[in-house]
Amino acid sequence: MNIQITSRKFKATDSLKEHIKSELNNLEKYADAIHDAEVILSYIHPQNSIKQAEIILSVPNKVLKATEESDDFKKSVSAATEKLKRQLKKYKTQRIKH
Repeated sequence: MNIQITSRKFKATDSLKEHIKSELNNLEKYADAIHDAEVILSYIHPQNSIKQAEIILSVPNKVLKATEESDDFKKSVSAATEKLKRQLKKYKTQRIKH
C-alpha cells in the first residue's frame, strides 16, 4: 500500500507519521486490496485548535473516504480509521456477494 501524508500549513512530526502508518497498516487485515492511502492533515480553526484528518483509500472499483475532527491529530486519525474499518467490512461483504 502506498501511503501519502499531506500536512497543510504545518510540518507533521515523525511520531505522527509513524502513528498514521501503523493505523493504516492495521486496515490491511480488513481488505488486502488497498492500493493507495492519502492522509490530509489540516487545522480547521487554529484559534480553537481543532484538527482535521481526512483519509482517502483506493480499493478496486471504489474510493473510500473518512473525515474526522478533534483536538489532537492522533485522535482524529484513529477515529477516521475506525470509520474506514466499517466501510471496508461493508465493501468486503459486497464483493463476496458478487
